[in-house]
Amino acid sequence: MMQICDSYNQKNSLFNSMNRFIGAVNNMDQTIMVPSLLRDVPLDQEGEKEVSSFQDGDMYGSYVLLKSIRNDIEWGVLQGEERRKEKQGMTTALETSRIEPNDEDLEKMFQFHLIGLHTVLSKLTRKANILTNRYKQEIGIGGCGN
Repeated sequence: MMQICDSYNQKNSLFNSMNRFIGAVNNMDQTIMVPSLLRDVPLDQEGEKEVSSFQDGDMYGSYVLLKSIRNDIEWGVLQGEERRKEKQGMTTALETSRIEPNDEDLEKMFQFHLIGLHTVLSKLTRKANILTNRYKQEIGIGGCGN
C-alpha cells in the first residue's frame, strides 16, 4: 500500500511536472522542423480554448514562449534581465521574496505557489502537446489523435 501511495505522490511532484513540461517542449522542438510555418496560424481550434486563452497570437508566438519558459526552468532567469528591471524601478520577484513572513505564512505561501506551479506547468504541457499535434496536422503527418 505504501508503494502505491508513494508512486502517486511522486507522479504529482513538482520535479515530475517540470520534467513532463520539458519533455513535451523537447518533443515539440524535435517535431517542428520549420518553426516559420507556425507564423499566422491561429491557436484557436475546437477544444483548445482553455489552453490558448492565456495568450493571444499565433502558433509561432506560443512556440517561442514555450521554448523560453523551458530555458528559464533549465538554466534559470537571466541575471541581466533582473538588473534591468531593478534599474527601471520595477519590483522583482527577488525583492518581494525579501519580505520576512513568519513560519506559518511560509508554509501557506509555499503550498499556494506549489499548487500554482503545478497548474501552470500542466497547462503549458498541454499547450506544447497541442501545438505539436497542430503542426503535424498543418504539414499533413500523423493522425488527428497523435
